[in-house]
Amino acid sequence: MSLSRPPSGGDLAAWLSYLERIHPRTIDLGLERVARVRDRLELALSCPVVTVGGTNGKGSICAFLEAILRASAYRVGLYTSPHLLRYNERVRIDGQEATDAQLVAAFARVEAARAGTSLTYFEFGTLAAALLFQEAALDVAVLEVGLGGRLDAVNLFDPDCAVVASIGMDHMDYLGPTRESIGLEKAGIFRGGRPAVVGDPDPPASVLEQARRIGAPVRLIERDFGARAGEGEWTYWSAQGRRAGLPWPALRGEYQLANAAAALAALEDLRAQVPVDMGAIRRGLVEVELPGRFQVLPGRPAVVLDVAHNPHAAERLRDSLARMGSYRTTYAVFGMLNDKDIAGVARTLDAMVDRWVLAPLPGARGASTQDLRRHLAAAGVAAPLEACASVAAAFRRAREQACADDRILVFGSFHTVGDVLALVKA
Repeated sequence: MSLSRPPSGGDLAAWLSYLERIHPRTIDLGLERVARVRDRLELALSCPVVTVGGTNGKGSICAFLEAILRASAYRVGLYTSPHLLRYNERVRIDGQEATDAQLVAAFARVEAARAGTSLTYFEFGTLAAALLFQEAALDVAVLEVGLGGRLDAVNLFDPDCAVVASIGMDHMDYLGPTRESIGLEKAGIFRGGRPAVVGDPDPPASVLEQARRIGAPVRLIERDFGARAGEGEWTYWSAQGRRAGLPWPALRGEYQLANAAAALAALEDLRAQVPVDMGAIRRGLVEVELPGRFQVLPGRPAVVLDVAHNPHAAERLRDSLARMGSYRTTYAVFGMLNDKDIAGVARTLDAMVDRWVLAPLPGARGASTQDLRRHLAAAGVAAPLEACASVAAAFRRAREQACADDRILVFGSFHTVGDVLALVKA
């Protein structure tokens, strides 16, 4: 197939392959190109919009928002990235993934409108998702930022409420070398006169300064709202009052309370447009699902799946693993992308791992097992290492060695977790 010619049929895989080839750079931040195509499509979202950014936690906040809003019988559009098993996961309408036919039809419309304007894979997909949302008669749309915020394609659409989750060191090649520079990019999703929720208790000064500069009323976790853990329940508090006796979220990890609180703060800010009651909040908290975030598979040995791929996320994972109890041996099935802080992630989790089973990831960004060995040595990892030919092979090897009282930790990337999920679901 010619690089410049789109697929002629309705095959989603062919379209996704085409999208991967039509722009010279995988990541190319900036809104000018994609805004031109948006305008040609006359694309706008008429329903309330919540945009969620941040380094870690934004996927969980989006999941909480969707679950609680759907429990309130609202028709919700959810756009997230990346996906674990199939592209369709990125676009959900009323709880259902977009079908291949819906996505292909939207891709064809974007292709017809771009008129030679070059778009990245993510930009193309964002416009296609927005087209589907525009036609779906939504009550509310929840949009997850792909990378950064200010120049991310999601930022084409003005949010009625913007949420920034925790801010850590990731994507420094694109967002700058410090938390201040990264925070400024994340705060680019704020809008003047519209509420901004910050889920990081110690955000960079640049985040609050950007909100002040544009006149966005900001609410900060642990200052203006927050969560207090109790025995088998928790309490959300804010200036609007207390919601006590809430069930612990179905998403594991105590850190998820902060993500749930940020979602509730956003819903408070939207209460005039999409009010929710306590019953919906309770149902949403217990029904929420998000694979790959401290996901523990049933059975023995214990298998934990986590997409943690930066040191801050690794710290949360380490703390959650420590609360699981004791295991004879913990095996780590580990694969990461080369542009991540592999040594920092390994160093953070070193004390929790007894044996490392290394797996290469495909593509130009994927780290080879030789790369992983080098970074683990730099991190001072002394536990035994074993290299396998693929993530699936590494997981099988860990299963062969593990006893019922052991634990297998699968982490480091969406690719790593996705490959194991595909294997266990097969």
